[in-house]
Amino acid sequence: MSRNRAYPSDTTDAEWAVLEPLVPAVKPGGRPAKHDRRAIVDAIFYVNRSGCSWRSLPIDFPHWITVYSYFREWKQAGVYARLNDKLRNDVRQRAGRNAVPTAAIIDSQSVKTSEKGGSKDMTAGRRSRAASAT
Repeated sequence: MSRNRAYPSDTTDAEWAVLEPLVPAVKPGGRPAKHDRRAIVDAIFYVNRSGCSWRSLPIDFPHWITVYSYFREWKQAGVYARLNDKLRNDVRQRAGRNAVPTAAIIDSQSVKTSEKGGSKDMTAGRRSRAASAT
């Protein structure tokens, strides 16, 4: 089933040429696929970009259960991590940088250490004014 490309989240032909080899192919045997992979990817991108629920997918996409099933299967198989790694490496190489980052920055202010800044033994309990007066 073919559909018109009508949403900002839809992949262009150039984007799909890059993504297509990274998206898992149809499994051999069994019933032939009803929807092409590009329609599934466009539907996943639509949910990601719009923030809508899976059930709120427009009617011109494949059924939401089908799209969600592919999303979950590909997530568990690590497809998105591999896709992100490949695209990041390509962008870094095009920018003339090393494909794999060689350094990292850690922000020490965002690291949580403890709740009160010391152990219970070190921080004295608070006394009431009545107890302090005697």
